[in-house]
Formats: sequence, structure tokens, C-alpha cells
Amino acid sequence: MAQPVQLFHAPTSPYVRKVMACILLRGLQGRVELIPTRPAENPGALQAANPLGKVPCLVTAEGTAIFDSPVICEYLDGLGNAQPLFPSPGPARIASLTLQALADGLCDAAVARHQSRAQQEDGAAPTPRQSAFQERQMAAIRRGLAALDAQPPQGLAEIGAVAAACALGYLDLRIPELGWRAIHPRLATWLASVEASPALARTAPPAG
Repeated sequence: MAQPVQLFHAPTSPYVRKVMACILLRGLQGRVELIPTRPAENPGALQAANPLGKVPCLVTAEGTAIFDSPVICEYLDGLGNAQPLFPSPGPARIASLTLQALADGLCDAAVARHQSRAQQEDGAAPTPRQSAFQERQMAAIRRGLAALDAQPPQGLAEIGAVAAACALGYLDLRIPELGWRAIHPRLATWLASVEASPALARTAPPAG
């Protein structure tokens, strides 16, 4: 690429973190310009690139906008010479993509719960509707964690594992009271084996 690609970046987004982890695993960090972005403030540059107004959004050197995170990660997998994170077509690829979907779904539920809680008045209890909605998200999170723990990822060499690590990190950030490690020790053991990787250590979200 003659010029670096641009990535609309928000440090607490688990979807952005997944893209950043892929950038590091692919050795592409020198080819990506980060654009700090606050989606809630409706920035015009982001909305011009992604009509949904969401991060991550990547703009290629040719000016083509790519979103959302699964598509961006697959695009990045075609750059550079590192070992691919997306397996070749076949059962292994389907398994990896399904794992990515499960992990992204965990993030979806955790983000939805966090946003619902943020809409409550300061110090106020949730309304019955908010409480029911938040519990539905927690139920999905618990089922998703159980599914991950039943067959934990192996290493950090494919996109499903990368997505799972980012999802677990987001649960630590937004729902620390869940204490998922004590409930799912096999999953905790796997994450402990990979979280020192630069792809995860350098992309960990800031606290708060």
C-alpha cells in the first residue's frame, strides 16, 4: 500500500480490539493509522465512512470503507505474509467462523447490557422492562460461556480464538462481578495461556 489504511478506533470496544489483535498478529501495525473515535458523539468522519456510525471501520488506501469487524479481519488476513488467521475453506474454517460468531455474540450481549445499565438514572433501580432485558443478556452470556468452556479454544492462531479472548476481556471490563473464571476454569486456563501475547497485552482496554 502506498499509504496506510485508516482504522476508526475506540479503545474499550471489543470489536476494535479484535481488529487490533489481528493487526499485530499479522505484523501490520506500521501500515494502519488509528483514528481515535467516540461513536456516541456521532462524528461526521465516521458516519461518512460507515453509515451505521459504528466502530470498527477501516478505510483502505484506495478510500474503500470496510465494516464490521469480521469483514475487516478477513480483509487484513489478505495483507502481509504472516500465517493466516482464517483457515482454508472446509470444516476447520467453519468451526473457526462459528467460534468467532459465538464470541461476537457474547460481546453483543455484554454491550447491550452495559448500554441498558447506562440508561438508568443515577442510583436508580432498573425498571421492570430494563431488568428483564438485562437478565436476557446475562442469560445469553452465561450460555455462551458454558459453550466456550465445553470446548475451549487452542492457542491464538485463528480468528475464533482471537475473538474469544477479546470477548472474555470485555466481560472482565464491563461485568467483573460475573467472576467467570471461577465458574469456567478450563476457559480461564486457556486465556491465561495466551493473554501475555503482544496481540492481547498491547490491546487490553483501559479500566473504567
